[in-house]
Amino acid sequence: MESAVQRLERTLAAIHAAGEQGARTFTQRYPDSALEAAQAADARAARGLSLGPLDGRIVTIKDLFDVAEQVTTAGSQLLQSQARATDDAAVVQRVRAAGGVVLGKTNMTEFAFSGIGINPHYGTPGNAHDAERIPGGSSSGAGVAVARGWCDMAIGSDTGGSVRIPAALNGVVGFKPSQQRVSRDGAFPLSFTLDCVGPLARSVQVCADADAIFSGTAAAPLPACKLQQLRIAVPRGLLFTETEDVVLQAVEKALAQLRTAGASVQDVAWDDLLIQPFSLQEKGTLVAAEAAHIHREHLQSHADQFDPLVHARIHRGMQMDAATYVGIQQARNALLPQLDARMAEWDVLLLPTVAFTAPRIDALANEAAFTQANSLILRNTSVFNFYDLPALSLPLPRAAGELPIGLMVVGSRHADRPLLAMGAAIETILNAANES
Repeated sequence: MESAVQRLERTLAAIHAAGEQGARTFTQRYPDSALEAAQAADARAARGLSLGPLDGRIVTIKDLFDVAEQVTTAGSQLLQSQARATDDAAVVQRVRAAGGVVLGKTNMTEFAFSGIGINPHYGTPGNAHDAERIPGGSSSGAGVAVARGWCDMAIGSDTGGSVRIPAALNGVVGFKPSQQRVSRDGAFPLSFTLDCVGPLARSVQVCADADAIFSGTAAAPLPACKLQQLRIAVPRGLLFTETEDVVLQAVEKALAQLRTAGASVQDVAWDDLLIQPFSLQEKGTLVAAEAAHIHREHLQSHADQFDPLVHARIHRGMQMDAATYVGIQQARNALLPQLDARMAEWDVLLLPTVAFTAPRIDALANEAAFTQANSLILRNTSVFNFYDLPALSLPLPRAAGELPIGLMVVGSRHADRPLLAMGAAIETILNAANES
């Protein structure tokens, strides 16, 4: 069995061998401090001690979380000259205390404001399965690093899909928890209302281990979940439209496998609620308005230093008046219990995480193509940020050479741990199908 030091050395060699792809995936690397952490983990292991399931495991951090003595750039050149962080972000502190070996910071969309993953300042990490294709965002480097085996777990953030989208497009697991579950202290914000902190990994179990550490809850095995008792709702309608045939076919196959395993799977018509996040925000979004407040000084004084596509989206938030903003918040508060009531009869919702497989980076070079793709890539995931429901993206079985497709599993409000248990049970069925 490899020691933590051996795994770290192998990982560093693989990143170096990847050349520009490795360089574009990370904005910072910490080989010296990572080696010290790995050596400490091996010393504990030699004495028969462990700090938990992530002890000695390699972890990466999205570059909007503070690391002490480092600059937090949030994927932007605007922040390169700001003061170094004085402390680790709360979630980084918890990972270090659990024995995680922090390898470095991963690249991201500037200020986390896009689901595509393109970054003109630090380069765009190519998709782990085809470097000419987008990685998904905004946690782009996180998805690539996990899929390429450059870390055991990545810390990401999710405001409209930024954990689940790169997980889906790179073929790994991504977990968006309930919004208040994990502290955001030391994280550069995008939206005060919707930002969440969640992990990406190669299995639901590792995401569950990470979630316990992130949230400061007691580590415990996931409760057993019997597929024969699982009630699955499939929200046909808007969130299945404009979807690639290959994605629809993969999702339908997964649903059939779950039915065969004994789960109750039924279509539901919930567009009256699921369309509301879009109807309410036709003239502007909560995210854009809150981002405009966060970046109000830079929008005026350093407009030319933004990614133009990000600047345009944030600047639109300046045009939202206070009455409209408050109205959206009040309407949202009234809608949350309505969806809760619908969910009461079901354990989970299942639907595509993203409506398409990863397109080529060069296909989104012009603003119109980018805007259209970005709107669609965020559509399904953002609904459940708006409604603050925990959600997983699971990789669907695929043949060699096929691009990854994600299946989104959505749970009830604050039922994070039960959702992870149900996700693990679904993952087992999907993995068995992939091996057969």
